[in-house]
Amino acid sequence: MTELALAILIALICGLAVLSITVMRSVWIIPQARARNVERLGRYSRTLQPGISFIVPFVDRVKPLIDLREQVVAFKAQPVITEDNVVVHIDTVLFFQVTDPRAADYEIVDYIKAIEQLTATTLRNVIGTLDLEATLTSRDRINTALRGVLDDASGKWGIRVTRVEIKAIEPPPSIKDAMEKQMRAEREKRAAILTAEGVRQSKILTAEGEKQSAILQAEGAKQAAILEAEGQALAIERVFTSIHDHDADPKLLAYQYLQTLPKLAQAKGSTFWVIPSEMTSALQAVSQAFGGSAEPQAGSSQRDIGPRPQAERGQLQSATAATPPYELAPGEEVPDGHPAAVGRNDDAST
Repeated sequence: MTELALAILIALICGLAVLSITVMRSVWIIPQARARNVERLGRYSRTLQPGISFIVPFVDRVKPLIDLREQVVAFKAQPVITEDNVVVHIDTVLFFQVTDPRAADYEIVDYIKAIEQLTATTLRNVIGTLDLEATLTSRDRINTALRGVLDDASGKWGIRVTRVEIKAIEPPPSIKDAMEKQMRAEREKRAAILTAEGVRQSKILTAEGEKQSAILQAEGAKQAAILEAEGQALAIERVFTSIHDHDADPKLLAYQYLQTLPKLAQAKGSTFWVIPSEMTSALQAVSQAFGGSAEPQAGSSQRDIGPRPQAERGQLQSATAATPPYELAPGEEVPDGHPAAVGRNDDAST
């Protein structure tokens, strides 16, 4: 009895184990954005979608999980020869997405490796038609060409290529050195050109400023001279009008004339100045205005500069006494009773 119970227990345990294995193999939970292909008796049956799925255990076989999300693959540098026979190494980055799990599983053995080789082949074809300069400056063109070729070729594999980007283009060290020298020369050239343009513009602006300044100064000087001349003309006109309107006395004019004489000696460097002959007339007019005699005094036209000898002073006094204090115009007769006529009659009688 004991042996029978033990056998039944072992059978129950084995049945539970088989049942557990059967349940585990018949129930599959697929994550989101994933897929699995199912083969029934070695033939494709269906594709398990995200969620819970049931299969026939020991009849259906579930293949590995396929990721349906967009994937990124960076390929190692590929040596490529340009049109001008320069070997460059190009690193590419590929963005793709599995759209058909069945085709991706059964149409190609390893689609990642297939895309890599197809990318390298397409790169060689595209770069072979471009020189080094165009290769370095035509990344968009290369990316577009790569995407078109890869998308067409990978469509039957159930893969959609979304983007292809060139990560880096590495020319040989000698070419890089030559490019750096060329770039340095171009920058120095542009710097020299910009410096020359700046100096030229600065000189032009300076000349324009000096020209404008000179023009403004000349205009200012012209306007000042015009205003000064107009002011002097107006002042002279007003003085002239005032003199004629008020009938100024010649004595006042003589006084004003004498007031202007000291101003002649006020100028810088004026160590010698000449008294005009009209000064005696002005002095006579001033002396008459203040009640002096109208006849000029003897010897008033002579100015003693310093002490003279006694004999010379005596001669000057006798010459002054003999000279009449008046002169007659040529041909004019001396009237009777005039002191000059009396002296002449006395000389005649004598």
